[in-house]
Amino acid sequence: MEVLFVCALTGIVSAVALPMMSKTASNFRLSGGAGGLSGAASVAKLRAASAFTQARLYVDLTANAFHIETWRKTGGAAWVTEGGTTNLPSRNTFSFGVVSSAPPNSQDAIAQAPACRDNAGNLIGNTACILFNSRGIPVDWAGAPTAADALYLTDGTAVFAVTLSANGLIKLWRTTPTVTPSWVQQ
Repeated sequence: MEVLFVCALTGIVSAVALPMMSKTASNFRLSGGAGGLSGAASVAKLRAASAFTQARLYVDLTANAFHIETWRKTGGAAWVTEGGTTNLPSRNTFSFGVVSSAPPNSQDAIAQAPACRDNAGNLIGNTACILFNSRGIPVDWAGAPTAADALYLTDGTAVFAVTLSANGLIKLWRTTPTVTPSWVQQ
């Protein structure tokens, strides 16, 4: 009788704990992916300044992956990948879902950063890029400073945003997926 009671109690505790563990693990995956994306933006900014060239955070929206590239000026000008590609954790995607407004003091209208360009300057589909000049300032493709670049990722339960200001400050934000979000800086 005691063994049956212990088995039943263990089953009940497991049934209650398993969903909570799953939700916690999902939250850790999403916040870890957002932290990795924010860190990669910081590294791209530093690479641009330290190498006295342009650098960018290249995001493949279809593959849910990102990497850093620097502009090679000599030996045939081209974008060169630095390090490896980082994939988002499972169930995370580059999207802002139903969220309809950007974090405060960032973008006028919510949107992923503009598409990347190849070596010839042509747009690359299903990509987003944050470009830094040789001083580590985020710029648009014409070279003008910009504060409109942002990257969003979600798992359907929360949305994270990585935003940049014109002076190069990188901020990480979090909200729940509602039409009128309450963004909280992380």
